[in-house]
Amino acid sequence: MATIWGRMGATALVVATGLAFAAATRAQEGSSSHWTNSASVGTGLGPVDTAALAATPRNNAEWLHYGGNHAGWRHSPIASLTPETVGSLQVAWAFQTGTTGQLEANPLVYDGVMYTTSAYNRLFALDAETGAVIWRYDYSQPDDLRICCGPANRGVAIAGDAIIMGTLDAHIVALHRKTGELLWDTEIAPHADGFSATSAPLALGADRVAIGVGGGEYGARCFVDVYDTKTGERVWRLYTIPAAGEPGVETWSGNSWETGGAPTWGLGAYEPETDILYWPTGNPAPDWNGDLRKGDNLYSDSILAIDATNGALKWHFQATPHDVWDYDGNSEIWLVDIEHEGEPRKALVQANRNGFFYILDRTTGEFLRATTYVDKINWASGVDDTGRPIPNPGRVPVPKSEGNVLICPGIAGGNNAAYAGSVNPDLGLAYVPSIESCHYIEKGESVFVKGVPFFGGWFSSPERDSGEAYGNIVAIDVNTGERRWTHREKLPVMAGTLSTAGGVVITGNAEGHALAFDAKTGKELWRFSTGSGIRSQPMAYELDGETYVAIGSGGGGLVQEIVGSPTSLPYGSTLFVFKLP
Repeated sequence: MATIWGRMGATALVVATGLAFAAATRAQEGSSSHWTNSASVGTGLGPVDTAALAATPRNNAEWLHYGGNHAGWRHSPIASLTPETVGSLQVAWAFQTGTTGQLEANPLVYDGVMYTTSAYNRLFALDAETGAVIWRYDYSQPDDLRICCGPANRGVAIAGDAIIMGTLDAHIVALHRKTGELLWDTEIAPHADGFSATSAPLALGADRVAIGVGGGEYGARCFVDVYDTKTGERVWRLYTIPAAGEPGVETWSGNSWETGGAPTWGLGAYEPETDILYWPTGNPAPDWNGDLRKGDNLYSDSILAIDATNGALKWHFQATPHDVWDYDGNSEIWLVDIEHEGEPRKALVQANRNGFFYILDRTTGEFLRATTYVDKINWASGVDDTGRPIPNPGRVPVPKSEGNVLICPGIAGGNNAAYAGSVNPDLGLAYVPSIESCHYIEKGESVFVKGVPFFGGWFSSPERDSGEAYGNIVAIDVNTGERRWTHREKLPVMAGTLSTAGGVVITGNAEGHALAFDAKTGKELWRFSTGSGIRSQPMAYELDGETYVAIGSGGGGLVQEIVGSPTSLPYGSTLFVFKLP
């Protein structure tokens, strides 16, 4: 098709899609939406305290954060998953979520119980050995959701005895980990204004949890919040766009800051020793027409260092000033200790959606280095000594009447926060899933109406249509930003990765294969067909001497549609759990 939006316009399509998601939710809820539990659960471990959240993974039987630890590494300490053993993984059990929409979740495991979600905010507590349902909660959605790119939910946080989830209508809810009883339900922001919450919250301790929001495509002024885990009361809020009179507002012309976006729908990282929360931010609004928002548009497409006690901004680094390409900078961030020019540095690294891999000093925010991790990049020729990109003047969106402008990476990246990479700290390598699918981007008119998509243009997908789009898994040295190895897939990769202490990397592809690679060389070691595209985040755990790997299978969502995927492969929603024999 000529454009993904056609001539009905981006606004009409996204509104219609949101209504369809709401209708599907109502149809699937049936007569009941909450099944609690009164039986004993687990082995009697106590609540998850602050020390456990800071030290995890303390043992192979737990996975307490979306990113595995506060630093976001997605690295399992399990040594039994090795290049020699991973090829013998066999299905232990499978669980059908019973819903449609892309399955992007990362399960948590504690005290023998797995906590996982699906699209439309279904939340399940499962026996981690058998897959038996312990309790289930189907969050009830309103009729008028405002979501951009599908009804995804990427998982939960655990703190104390609370399992905490963000919702498509911008609430944050907590349920008791053993019974499934609702503890509290707090509105983050009015969803009718364009807000949503799709990513897992981040438990800073037993008493505090952080969460970000979507809304950039609706011109909502976004923020990062921290909530009290026991009461659901908000502790603080940091807006990602300064208001009138605040530092940074001068980077927005006129009053454009009021509708500037800068969403926070990805996930941050946390350093307990300094009590600093690091969080990435996304695109300014409107996406592809920057005429009404002249300037750098702080703090969009940035990494923020935040005092986790009070929400004060300590430093920022902006990857894509005055973004007119929709390089939504919410890609995951990793806290790593590196060597830079012969000196040890406490660093923060990120494979940004704009195609550059950034290495920063996380104490000061100083830019150290940037390299490219994508094969195709033409929007910028590089970065200067401060890390500021050097855009190519001929690679910015223009009106359709002025011709087609092919821009690489396309609007989905590169890497995208919907699928999280991992880091092996022993090898010093990051494993980054990446899309190679360029787009024509057209600049259009931009008129803001609250609660209505605010794009300022549209796009088309020539490489998807021609079959030229593909994907990579890229191993990157976190000290230098250099590629160590690249595995190419014939379709864009939209699944997260898991690193293990045994030296393997586990992921999946759009054709529905669960995959494992040698962490040092990139050699493929294992492939299993799940029957639907993989969009989820794999994890691993051990119970009673048995080693398990969990990976969700279920394609769908806007990103998959615009970059390329098998049109014949059904969409599903099944959590597969494999076991070493």
